[in-house]
Amino acid sequence: MSVLGALLKQVLSSLDKIPEDITDAFRRHKKFIGGRELQIPEVVKILGSITSTQRTYFCLDALDECAAPDRAKILLSLKEIIKMSPTTRVFLTGRPYVGGEVGKHFPEGTALVSISPRKDDIIDYSYAKLAEDTTSGEMDAKLEAEIVKRVPETASEM
Repeated sequence: MSVLGALLKQVLSSLDKIPEDITDAFRRHKKFIGGRELQIPEVVKILGSITSTQRTYFCLDALDECAAPDRAKILLSLKEIIKMSPTTRVFLTGRPYVGGEVGKHFPEGTALVSISPRKDDIIDYSYAKLAEDTTSGEMDAKLEAEIVKRVPETASEM
């Protein structure tokens, strides 16, 4: 899974020296024809091992953009890592509906914070984007005003 692989890569890049057992695991997988990626349990074991010796923070943005089965695997994997490394902390962002999934996997230690854009922020953002328009001659002030009026009215929790 690429998310866990990316976390592993970041954690390994922060080390002065990669432990020999981890190097050996990668060498073993390279022996297969075309190489073979580490499997999720192996990645989880390595992440748990490394993070158990140092305080670690994992930040994953837009968890809601992962497919539901992948999201479940990520959350289960993070839970396993935290079991092996209690000093590891996880910060996740996503739309409100993933809060229930996160709470199900981490019932003992989650804090959910709801963040919603303010109408003024959406208007300011709309004006900024319109100012970047490279085809300014194709839009008059009336259309611009209509866009700025309607976007905040129809904006979801994005």
